[in-house]
Amino acid sequence: MSTTAVAPLTIEDAELLVATARRAAEDAGVTVSVTVLDAGGHLLAFRRDDRAVLISGETSTRKAYTALQLNAPTADLVDAVQPGGLFHTLPTALDRPLLFIAGGVPVHRGGRLIGAIGVGGGAPEQDHGFATAAVAALA
Repeated sequence: MSTTAVAPLTIEDAELLVATARRAAEDAGVTVSVTVLDAGGHLLAFRRDDRAVLISGETSTRKAYTALQLNAPTADLVDAVQPGGLFHTLPTALDRPLLFIAGGVPVHRGGRLIGAIGVGGGAPEQDHGFATAAVAALA
């Protein structure tokens, strides 16, 4: 059986994701932190503006990690962690606690997961919009 190789998420891709999310946030008048992880959960790019709330860096990283681990936008997972939801009893004994707040989006290429972006600092819906705009820029 042959498999088709899928190009990994590169540093250049990560820098484009960060720049696009940052630009979208600036256009909306919002200061954010942006984290990009590769498929293995390794940090490829990170940016926190000096005006951003300090915790926004950890927030963006945890959003990216959650989107990567569950291969789904964090905005789609919010209801799943509520009592009775699909992930309500999901253990948190992973390397890094998951964060179910909109703003984390997986990055795919050739139908395969190659990384994730997380944006933190704005309202969750804004962060999600900034992250999805960045992922769209890779297409």
